[in-house]
Amino acid sequence: MSYLQKPSYYTISLVVVLLLPFTIICASFLLPFSAYLRNPVVAAAVVASSGCRREAAAEAVPPVVAEEDVGGGGGRPERISVLVGVHTMAKKHSRRHLVRMAYALQQTPALRAAARVDVRFALCARPMPPEHRAFVALEARAYGDVLLFDCEERPDQGKTYDYFAGLPAMLGPRDPAGGRPPYDYVMKVDDDMYLRLDALVETLRRSPREDMYYGAGLPFLDKRSPPFMLGMGYVLSWDLVEWIAGSDMVKALAIGAEDVTTGTWLNMGNKAKNRVNIFPRMYDFKGANPEDFLEGTIGVHQLKQDLRWAQALEHFNVTWLDPSRKTTNLIFS
Repeated sequence: MSYLQKPSYYTISLVVVLLLPFTIICASFLLPFSAYLRNPVVAAAVVASSGCRREAAAEAVPPVVAEEDVGGGGGRPERISVLVGVHTMAKKHSRRHLVRMAYALQQTPALRAAARVDVRFALCARPMPPEHRAFVALEARAYGDVLLFDCEERPDQGKTYDYFAGLPAMLGPRDPAGGRPPYDYVMKVDDDMYLRLDALVETLRRSPREDMYYGAGLPFLDKRSPPFMLGMGYVLSWDLVEWIAGSDMVKALAIGAEDVTTGTWLNMGNKAKNRVNIFPRMYDFKGANPEDFLEGTIGVHQLKQDLRWAQALEHFNVTWLDPSRKTTNLIFS
């Protein structure tokens, strides 16, 4: 029989049956790969970075929280709301733009399904030279993310008190219908801190909604109930923000090292019975090597130089670019 002879229907059917499993395997590989080619930046969040590949895959979907952890009934866990107040100075225009981009890129559909996270910049109105006033006004009108407080921009002169105490009047009262506050949680964070919003939200969704004080407390003081949380970044539930705004005792103790002072208010007022210590998941920058970053990082502090910001963002795969894309070639051409 000639090999050029037309094959029979039986032969064709046999070939199809034999090749079908191989075809299915190829399709299961090529479909995700084609999605990578269409949108490599999204795919890179799962596969590209050293030191955080497993975390990226785990955080690609909204975190699942047990019902008892969110204090609700049956069904889907309730979406939380978080105000992240970045404490900065009027003159730091370029730093705000960098921080603004770093957090805007984290507003993924998965994050928005779990929480509303609003990042705002907290500034003092005094002193503010005309050029800084003009630039801050431009930012406020362009981005709508500037909170201006009637305080003096000096270290340990009560800015943190003015921030917390001024928010209830600035944001309005609780919803009269359901009693829901403007935000479930309010955070104070430094402008040299990079927060991973997914990790922050994942831990807050398992935290109490009231009388709650959250941050990195030094473990050698009291690991389970630290007297204060380190000033790099900490969170208060809204009821504590309201209490600060109305407390004469807190107002009288507004001046001092802000992290220790905040803990003192809460201790003297017998508040914050729910203390969530996430030490060491928020920590100071140690170096640019992969082992210098923790796998469960929530925040990295002391990013005072642009180079440190670049190294942290690169480690967490924020700056990955596809060299085959035209926009990338324009940047590096």
